Amino acid sequence: MTTPKLALTDSAVSKLTVEALVVGTVQGADGPELAPGAEQVATAFDGDLTKTLSSLGATGKAEDVVKLAAGGSLRADVLVAVGLGKPDQDGISGEAVRRASGVAARALTGFSHAATTLATIDLSAAVQGTVMGAYAFTRYKADPGDGPVARVDLLVDDAKDEGSRSTLKGSTVIAEAVNTARDLINTPPNDLFPAAFAERASELGRSAGLEVDVLDADDLRKHGYGGILGVGEGSSRPPRLVRLRHKGGKGAKKVALVGKGITFDTGGISLKPAAGMDEMTSDMSGAAAVVATMVLASKLNYPVEITATVPMAENMPSGTAYRPGDVLNMYGGKTVEVLNTDAEGRLILADGIARACEDEPDYLIETSTLTGAQLVSLGKRTPGVMGSDEFRDRVTALSRAVGESGWAMPLPEELRADLDSRLADLANVTGHRWGGMLVAGHFLREFVTEDVPWAHIDIAGPSFNSNSPWGYTPKGGTGVPVRTMAAALADIAENG
Repeated sequence: MTTPKLALTDSAVSKLTVEALVVGTVQGADGPELAPGAEQVATAFDGDLTKTLSSLGATGKAEDVVKLAAGGSLRADVLVAVGLGKPDQDGISGEAVRRASGVAARALTGFSHAATTLATIDLSAAVQGTVMGAYAFTRYKADPGDGPVARVDLLVDDAKDEGSRSTLKGSTVIAEAVNTARDLINTPPNDLFPAAFAERASELGRSAGLEVDVLDADDLRKHGYGGILGVGEGSSRPPRLVRLRHKGGKGAKKVALVGKGITFDTGGISLKPAAGMDEMTSDMSGAAAVVATMVLASKLNYPVEITATVPMAENMPSGTAYRPGDVLNMYGGKTVEVLNTDAEGRLILADGIARACEDEPDYLIETSTLTGAQLVSLGKRTPGVMGSDEFRDRVTALSRAVGESGWAMPLPEELRADLDSRLADLANVTGHRWGGMLVAGHFLREFVTEDVPWAHIDIAGPSFNSNSPWGYTPKGGTGVPVRTMAAALADIAENG
């Protein structure tokens, strides 16, 4: 992962000696219009910049990009005009700036030095969009091609302002954490199996100053983690459970994070179709997001005590694999009848949640690529958020504020009875396909200690982009919902 070097500048644009200068455009009634921050550029440009952009096909629509020679008194070689779309009633949104900055960062691939005026609209969004948009995963390519832009200067009113400096640091750390999660997700499963994932998580945790504890298969057996062991017993690569802890100081609120770490999911005995199975390398996206969030929480020293519980397993079919009809003895004492081995994520999460609740957290956030039903209900870009009503809505609002688009979903009580089992305390699936995401939420709720405010974020679709890049989102792992969890932790630190 290579991150552009970012710096604040309050220099006049005519004095910036850079290869490229980024300006924003908006979609006006009669064509593109210059966004705030571009006034100096228009003045220094030789000619009518808006008219020139329009003649080159610029529209101001979101993700519209036009490059042209700078000219005039500008010392930049190239102008990159990037569309922000139509402003809403509150003006240009942070998410519009974030996406435009991501598009610009991709357009700057191979450049050594650029500057952007988008930071004058929203510094935090410009920083995050630039860092996330410049991301590329090239570890396995013999010829990785041109690297991301090496340096980007962000235009602000006062480069020495402490608030701006703090924003630059915090936003960079969060965006880098998103890219860390992407690196983990994009690493192929032959190199990121449970033991290797646990080692990577441990290295990241220790480097960030976190307390780290790893349970291997013998430890899991000793302590009764029947869900994790059951899912992992079909693989020659045994499961792991990683625990990471950030100390928040005396009297700090306690938050538990749990993430699903299925390093590859064949579906087990309930085998998935071959088409698209390669994307199941991303079935550990929830775990990747949690690990990355713990790293950023430590780097930014959030005044919250945070403990992550991250179960890791590989779901494979073999002579030792768990079967439909098996009953698993879960951590904490409940039993579960397995009716479908492809509903494995909730089994390892149940163990993780039960263990996390033993720490008596004030809040619990869990995230996972839990159900295909999430894609059916909400599509590939909108996470479903379930849990206790008040905390679910709080997390959802934060998710939408940071641009990750979470959507609150209910847990209708009538669906719970469909998880009743003839053999065990509950079954891992129902006998029908209705409300699959909500049923999975009900299953997880069975393992959350009563009165603990909790939220589950289903990222089955949003965790992985199988189509072309858009905004600041590359093809492959996306890093959702790192920014949502970071926002939730910051909100809890500030407001309890």
